[in-house]
Amino acid sequence: MTGVVRPVVIVGSPTALGGHFGGMERTPAELRRLGLAERLAARPGLADVAWTDRGDAANDPGWVADPDPRAKNRDRIAAYLPRLAAHVAAGLGAAPVDARLLLLGGDCTSHAGALAGIRRARTGIRLGLAWFDAHGDFNTPDTTPSGNVWGMPFAMALGRGEPDLLAACDAPTLDPAHAALLGGHVLDETESRMLAASPVAHFGTGMLGTDGGQAALGAWAGTVAAHIDAWYVAFDLDALDGAGGWALATPEPDGISPETAVAALRTLARAGRPVIGIGATAVMFGAGGDAQRTVDAVASLAEAALA
Repeated sequence: MTGVVRPVVIVGSPTALGGHFGGMERTPAELRRLGLAERLAARPGLADVAWTDRGDAANDPGWVADPDPRAKNRDRIAAYLPRLAAHVAAGLGAAPVDARLLLLGGDCTSHAGALAGIRRARTGIRLGLAWFDAHGDFNTPDTTPSGNVWGMPFAMALGRGEPDLLAACDAPTLDPAHAALLGGHVLDETESRMLAASPVAHFGTGMLGTDGGQAALGAWAGTVAAHIDAWYVAFDLDALDGAGGWALATPEPDGISPETAVAALRTLARAGRPVIGIGATAVMFGAGGDAQRTVDAVASLAEAALA
Protein backbone atom coordinates (compact mmCIF):
# COMPACT_ATOMS: atom_id res chain seq x y z
CA MET A 1 0.00 0.00 0.00
CA THR A 2 1.49 3.34 -1.04
CA GLY A 3 2.55 5.61 1.81
CA VAL A 4 2.59 2.89 4.47
CA VAL A 5 5.88 2.66 6.38
CA ARG A 6 6.65 -0.51 8.31
CA PRO A 7 8.96 -0.15 11.33
CA VAL A 8 11.68 -2.70 12.07
CA VAL A 9 14.00 -2.47 15.08
CA ILE A 10 17.55 -3.84 14.79
CA VAL A 11 19.24 -5.16 17.92
CA GLY A 12 22.71 -6.70 18.19
CA SER A 13 23.60 -9.58 20.50
CA PRO A 14 27.41 -9.58 20.83
CA THR A 15 27.90 -12.95 22.49
CA ALA A 16 29.89 -16.11 21.98
CA LEU A 17 29.56 -17.09 25.66
CA GLY A 18 27.61 -20.20 24.75
CA GLY A 19 30.55 -22.19 23.43
CA HIS A 20 34.18 -23.20 23.44
CA PHE A 21 35.56 -20.53 21.09
CA GLY A 22 35.15 -16.82 20.59
CA GLY A 23 34.54 -14.66 17.54
CA MET A 24 30.79 -14.43 17.17
CA GLU A 25 30.64 -11.66 19.76
CA ARG A 26 32.07 -9.37 17.06
CA THR A 27 29.52 -10.32 14.41
CA PRO A 28 26.86 -7.62 14.96
CA ALA A 29 29.46 -4.87 14.59
CA GLU A 30 30.99 -6.59 11.57
CA LEU A 31 27.63 -6.99 9.83
CA ARG A 32 27.08 -3.26 10.17
CA ARG A 33 30.62 -2.46 8.99
CA LEU A 34 30.24 -4.69 5.95
CA GLY A 35 27.15 -2.82 4.79
CA LEU A 36 24.15 -4.79 6.03
CA ALA A 37 22.04 -1.63 6.31
CA GLU A 38 22.65 -0.81 2.65
CA ARG A 39 21.85 -4.40 1.59
CA LEU A 40 18.58 -4.30 3.51
CA ALA A 41 17.61 -0.95 2.01
CA ALA A 42 18.27 -2.30 -1.49
CA ARG A 43 15.90 -5.25 -1.09
CA PRO A 44 12.65 -4.61 -3.01
CA GLY A 45 10.51 -6.34 -0.41
CA LEU A 46 11.88 -4.06 2.30
CA ALA A 47 11.58 -0.77 0.41
CA ASP A 48 8.82 0.49 2.70
CA VAL A 49 10.63 -0.36 5.96
CA ALA A 50 11.78 2.31 8.40
CA TRP A 51 14.83 0.89 10.19
CA THR A 52 15.84 1.84 13.73
CA ASP A 53 19.15 0.41 14.95
CA ARG A 54 19.17 0.26 18.75
CA GLY A 55 22.76 -0.95 18.90
CA ASP A 56 24.05 -3.91 20.89
CA ALA A 57 23.02 -5.23 24.26
CA ALA A 58 25.74 -4.69 26.86
CA ASN A 59 28.01 -7.73 27.13
CA ASP A 60 31.62 -7.39 28.22
CA PRO A 61 33.40 -9.71 27.84
CA GLY A 62 31.57 -11.27 24.93
CA TRP A 63 33.45 -14.53 25.36
CA VAL A 64 35.52 -16.20 28.07
CA ALA A 65 37.10 -19.65 27.98
CA ASP A 66 35.41 -22.00 30.44
CA PRO A 67 36.09 -25.74 30.84
CA ASP A 68 32.75 -26.48 32.55
CA PRO A 69 31.53 -29.80 31.03
CA ARG A 70 27.86 -29.07 31.78
CA ALA A 71 27.24 -25.40 30.90
CA LYS A 72 30.10 -23.16 29.86
CA ASN A 73 29.88 -19.57 31.12
CA ARG A 74 26.65 -20.45 32.87
CA ASP A 75 26.67 -17.52 35.29
CA ARG A 76 27.65 -15.04 32.57
CA ILE A 77 24.89 -16.28 30.27
CA ALA A 78 22.35 -16.17 33.10
CA ALA A 79 23.35 -12.53 33.63
CA TYR A 80 23.46 -11.61 29.93
CA LEU A 81 20.18 -12.96 28.62
CA PRO A 82 18.04 -10.72 30.87
CA ARG A 83 20.05 -7.72 29.61
CA LEU A 84 19.41 -8.78 26.03
CA ALA A 85 15.70 -9.31 26.74
CA ALA A 86 15.49 -5.87 28.32
CA HIS A 87 17.30 -4.32 25.34
CA VAL A 88 14.93 -5.97 22.85
CA ALA A 89 11.90 -4.97 24.93
CA ALA A 90 13.10 -1.37 25.18
CA GLY A 91 13.68 -1.18 21.43
CA LEU A 92 10.26 -2.55 20.56
CA GLY A 93 8.62 -0.54 23.33
CA ALA A 94 9.98 2.72 21.96
CA ALA A 95 8.79 1.91 18.44
CA PRO A 96 5.26 1.86 16.99
CA VAL A 97 3.07 -0.99 18.14
CA ASP A 98 3.44 -2.80 14.80
CA ALA A 99 7.25 -2.75 14.92
CA ARG A 100 9.13 -5.96 14.27
CA LEU A 101 12.59 -7.17 15.22
CA LEU A 102 15.78 -8.02 13.33
CA LEU A 103 18.25 -9.58 15.76
CA LEU A 104 21.92 -9.77 14.80
CA GLY A 105 23.88 -12.48 16.62
CA GLY A 106 26.13 -13.67 18.18
CA ASP A 107 25.63 -17.26 19.07
CA CYS A 108 22.18 -18.82 19.11
CA THR A 109 21.57 -18.38 22.85
CA SER A 110 20.60 -14.92 21.58
CA HIS A 111 17.25 -16.28 20.37
CA ALA A 112 16.18 -17.27 23.86
CA GLY A 113 16.77 -13.71 25.04
CA ALA A 114 15.03 -12.23 22.00
CA LEU A 115 11.91 -14.32 22.60
CA ALA A 116 11.80 -13.11 26.18
CA GLY A 117 12.19 -9.50 25.02
CA ILE A 118 9.36 -9.78 22.52
CA ARG A 119 7.03 -11.15 25.17
CA ARG A 120 8.01 -8.38 27.57
CA ALA A 121 7.25 -5.76 24.93
CA ARG A 122 4.05 -7.42 23.70
CA THR A 123 2.33 -8.64 26.86
CA GLY A 124 0.25 -11.74 26.32
CA ILE A 125 1.45 -12.42 22.78
CA ARG A 126 1.29 -16.06 21.72
CA LEU A 127 4.33 -16.98 19.68
CA GLY A 128 5.10 -19.67 17.15
CA LEU A 129 8.73 -20.57 16.57
CA ALA A 130 10.57 -21.70 13.45
CA TRP A 131 14.08 -22.78 14.49
CA PHE A 132 16.36 -23.12 11.45
CA ASP A 133 19.58 -24.88 12.40
CA ALA A 134 21.83 -27.70 11.25
CA HIS A 135 21.96 -28.72 14.90
CA GLY A 136 19.17 -29.51 17.34
CA ASP A 137 20.05 -27.02 20.10
CA PHE A 138 17.86 -29.25 22.26
CA ASN A 139 20.38 -30.41 24.84
CA THR A 140 20.37 -29.58 28.54
CA PRO A 141 23.27 -29.50 31.03
CA ASP A 142 22.37 -33.11 31.86
CA THR A 143 22.55 -34.35 28.25
CA THR A 144 25.18 -32.17 26.57
CA PRO A 145 28.31 -33.93 25.29
CA SER A 146 30.19 -30.62 25.10
CA GLY A 147 28.95 -28.23 27.78
CA ASN A 148 28.22 -25.65 25.07
CA VAL A 149 25.11 -23.70 26.06
CA TRP A 150 24.69 -22.71 22.42
CA GLY A 151 23.54 -26.32 22.01
CA MET A 152 20.65 -25.69 24.44
CA PRO A 153 18.64 -22.54 23.60
CA PHE A 154 15.82 -24.22 21.65
CA ALA A 155 15.20 -26.47 24.65
CA MET A 156 15.54 -23.48 26.99
CA ALA A 157 12.91 -21.46 25.13
CA LEU A 158 10.51 -24.38 25.55
CA GLY A 159 11.18 -24.68 29.29
CA ARG A 160 13.73 -27.51 29.35
CA GLY A 161 16.95 -27.15 31.32
CA GLU A 162 18.32 -25.75 34.56
CA PRO A 163 16.23 -23.24 36.57
CA ASP A 164 18.78 -20.40 36.43
CA LEU A 165 19.13 -20.57 32.64
CA LEU A 166 15.37 -20.84 32.17
CA ALA A 167 14.72 -17.88 34.47
CA ALA A 168 17.27 -15.84 32.51
CA CYS A 169 15.11 -16.09 29.37
CA ASP A 170 11.66 -16.07 31.02
CA ALA A 171 11.16 -19.64 29.82
CA PRO A 172 9.01 -21.13 28.59
CA THR A 173 8.10 -18.43 26.10
CA LEU A 174 5.86 -20.59 23.93
CA ASP A 175 4.08 -23.94 23.66
CA PRO A 176 6.32 -26.72 22.26
CA ALA A 177 3.45 -27.74 19.95
CA HIS A 178 3.88 -24.36 18.25
CA ALA A 179 7.57 -24.89 17.45
CA ALA A 180 9.47 -26.61 14.66
CA LEU A 181 13.09 -27.46 13.89
CA LEU A 182 13.87 -26.84 10.22
CA GLY A 183 16.96 -28.26 8.56
CA GLY A 184 18.29 -30.06 11.62
CA HIS A 185 20.44 -33.00 10.55
CA VAL A 186 23.49 -32.97 12.86
CA LEU A 187 21.94 -34.09 16.13
CA ASP A 188 23.35 -35.70 19.25
CA GLU A 189 21.70 -39.05 20.00
CA THR A 190 20.03 -37.99 23.24
CA GLU A 191 18.69 -34.69 21.91
CA SER A 192 17.40 -36.51 18.85
CA ARG A 193 15.44 -38.82 21.11
CA MET A 194 14.13 -35.91 23.17
CA LEU A 195 13.02 -34.04 20.05
CA ALA A 196 11.30 -37.13 18.67
CA ALA A 197 9.42 -37.59 21.94
CA SER A 198 8.36 -33.95 22.12
CA PRO A 199 5.50 -32.13 20.36
CA VAL A 200 8.07 -30.17 18.31
CA ALA A 201 7.74 -30.64 14.54
CA HIS A 202 10.88 -31.53 12.57
CA PHE A 203 11.36 -30.76 8.89
CA GLY A 204 14.65 -32.24 7.76
CA THR A 205 17.01 -30.91 5.13
CA GLY A 206 16.01 -33.36 2.43
CA MET A 207 12.31 -32.97 3.07
CA LEU A 208 12.38 -29.16 2.93
CA GLY A 209 13.98 -29.33 -0.48
CA THR A 210 10.91 -31.00 -2.02
CA ASP A 211 7.50 -29.68 -3.02
CA GLY A 212 5.92 -32.16 -0.63
CA GLY A 213 8.10 -30.94 2.23
CA GLN A 214 7.16 -27.32 1.59
CA ALA A 215 3.49 -28.34 1.43
CA ALA A 216 3.84 -30.19 4.75
CA LEU A 217 5.47 -27.13 6.29
CA GLY A 218 2.62 -24.98 5.02
CA ALA A 219 0.02 -27.34 6.48
CA TRP A 220 1.76 -27.37 9.86
CA ALA A 221 2.18 -23.59 9.87
CA GLY A 222 -1.43 -23.06 8.92
CA THR A 223 -2.60 -25.27 11.77
CA VAL A 224 -0.35 -23.57 14.32
CA ALA A 225 -1.34 -20.11 13.05
CA ALA A 226 -4.84 -20.66 14.45
CA HIS A 227 -3.35 -20.75 17.95
CA ILE A 228 -0.72 -17.99 17.85
CA ASP A 229 -0.46 -14.26 17.20
CA ALA A 230 2.93 -14.08 15.48
CA TRP A 231 6.01 -16.06 14.44
CA TYR A 232 9.58 -15.69 15.57
CA VAL A 233 12.23 -17.10 13.23
CA ALA A 234 15.51 -18.23 14.77
CA PHE A 235 17.85 -18.63 11.81
CA ASP A 236 21.24 -20.11 12.63
CA LEU A 237 23.01 -19.72 9.30
CA ASP A 238 24.73 -23.08 9.61
CA ALA A 239 21.35 -24.45 8.48
CA LEU A 240 22.58 -23.44 5.00
CA ASP A 241 24.67 -25.95 3.09
CA GLY A 242 28.28 -25.45 4.12
CA ALA A 243 29.35 -25.96 0.50
CA GLY A 244 28.09 -22.43 -0.13
CA GLY A 245 31.23 -20.99 1.43
CA TRP A 246 29.48 -18.93 4.09
CA ALA A 247 31.39 -17.15 6.85
CA LEU A 248 30.17 -19.29 9.74
CA ALA A 249 31.33 -20.50 13.10
CA THR A 250 30.23 -24.10 12.50
CA PRO A 251 29.55 -24.79 8.80
CA GLU A 252 27.99 -28.18 8.06
CA PRO A 253 27.72 -30.08 4.76
CA ASP A 254 24.39 -31.17 3.29
CA GLY A 255 22.37 -28.24 4.63
CA ILE A 256 19.51 -26.47 2.89
CA SER A 257 20.04 -24.20 -0.09
CA PRO A 258 19.39 -20.44 0.17
CA GLU A 259 16.49 -20.90 -2.25
CA THR A 260 14.93 -23.56 0.00
CA ALA A 261 15.41 -21.34 3.04
CA VAL A 262 13.70 -18.40 1.34
CA ALA A 263 10.83 -20.64 0.17
CA ALA A 264 10.35 -21.95 3.72
CA LEU A 265 10.32 -18.44 5.17
CA ARG A 266 7.77 -17.31 2.61
CA THR A 267 5.64 -20.35 3.44
CA LEU A 268 5.64 -19.32 7.10
CA ALA A 269 4.90 -15.70 6.25
CA ARG A 270 1.87 -16.78 4.21
CA ALA A 271 0.47 -18.94 7.01
CA GLY A 272 -1.89 -16.31 8.35
CA ARG A 273 0.18 -14.70 11.09
CA PRO A 274 2.95 -12.09 10.80
CA VAL A 275 6.61 -12.68 11.51
CA ILE A 276 7.28 -10.40 14.48
CA GLY A 277 11.00 -11.07 14.44
CA ILE A 278 13.88 -12.90 12.83
CA GLY A 279 17.30 -13.46 14.32
CA ALA A 280 20.43 -14.31 12.32
CA THR A 281 23.09 -16.17 14.30
CA ALA A 282 26.24 -18.31 13.91
CA VAL A 283 27.84 -15.90 11.42
CA MET A 284 31.54 -15.41 12.15
CA PHE A 285 33.91 -13.37 10.03
CA GLY A 286 37.64 -13.87 9.81
CA ALA A 287 37.62 -17.67 10.01
CA GLY A 288 37.03 -18.35 6.32
CA GLY A 289 34.11 -18.10 3.96
CA ASP A 290 32.83 -15.30 1.75
CA ALA A 291 31.98 -12.35 3.99
CA GLN A 292 30.09 -10.31 1.40
CA ARG A 293 28.03 -13.27 0.24
CA THR A 294 27.14 -14.00 3.86
CA VAL A 295 25.96 -10.44 4.46
CA ASP A 296 23.83 -10.75 1.33
CA ALA A 297 22.35 -13.98 2.72
CA VAL A 298 21.36 -12.27 5.96
CA ALA A 299 19.62 -9.51 4.00
CA SER A 300 17.86 -12.06 1.77
CA LEU A 301 16.57 -14.04 4.73
CA ALA A 302 15.37 -10.88 6.45
CA GLU A 303 13.52 -9.89 3.28
CA ALA A 304 11.82 -13.27 2.98
CA ALA A 305 10.65 -13.17 6.60
CA LEU A 306 9.69 -9.51 6.91
CA ALA A 307 8.57 -8.50 3.39
